[in-house]
Amino acid sequence: MAAQILRGQPVVERLHRNIEQQIAALAALEIVPTLAIVDATGDASSALYASEKEKACAKLGIQTQLLTLPPSGAGRELVEHLRELAESSKVHAIIMESPVSEEYSSLHPSLRIPPEKDVEGLHPVNLGRLVAGNPLFVPATAAACVEMLHHYEIPIAGKRVVIVGRSLVIGKPLALLMLAEDATVTLCHSLTRDLAYETRQAEILIVATGKPELVTASMVTPGAVVLDFGTNFGPDGQVVGDVEQAGVKLVASALSPPQGGLGPVTTALLLWQVVEAARLRAEVKATS
Repeated sequence: MAAQILRGQPVVERLHRNIEQQIAALAALEIVPTLAIVDATGDASSALYASEKEKACAKLGIQTQLLTLPPSGAGRELVEHLRELAESSKVHAIIMESPVSEEYSSLHPSLRIPPEKDVEGLHPVNLGRLVAGNPLFVPATAAACVEMLHHYEIPIAGKRVVIVGRSLVIGKPLALLMLAEDATVTLCHSLTRDLAYETRQAEILIVATGKPELVTASMVTPGAVVLDFGTNFGPDGQVVGDVEQAGVKLVASALSPPQGGLGPVTTALLLWQVVEAARLRAEVKATS
């Protein structure tokens, strides 16, 4: 029997309803959640992603401020703009498109975004809170995985979870989120010996490597749940995942597609955290 396809749209619809309710509550306090997007990549795809975020925010009633800088030579401006956004009472959340140049990375931009405005969850304080089991904001991409499993009522507690990929935005934080859900977690990476052996141990297999169709059917134990974070372009220009979908869907019990799967859930969760940042700011203001 073919795998159940875990589509993101039902999850997104539920999250959007919750976001709209929160925005309505904030409107009663004359607060409009506002997200600042800083794009200093000089990359066309990053500019497209920023534009998509603006459109998603506009549909829900979240205001945006887009700041575009050249990919190099504007370090002083970047630092100054981040300082202004950090201090602005009208901006509740800040994100930076990636990847940025080594020149900008050396300025440690994530440290210049206050933890309470860091809705990407990359500030060391937010990462530390995640490690401590008291998260404020977490990387939305990692959180999307947990949200998807909860929505489809797929049990996590006690399950053996194998994550392929150890990035700071997916693999590492996701391992911590899964531990918090009482899973037993194995984190694999490019130097893992006999990767196929490790992936076959998984009851829940999560793949986030950026390598097209790395995981094939022979690497998946029958009945496993497989979540595919990959968004790669094949030779014919079609989007393919990190999982070989055609074969794996005949083995797995459930499978997320590379398009319409975890991506839309990630965006919805990011916007949820923007609204949550505005709500928390309102609470602080009310008690100060």
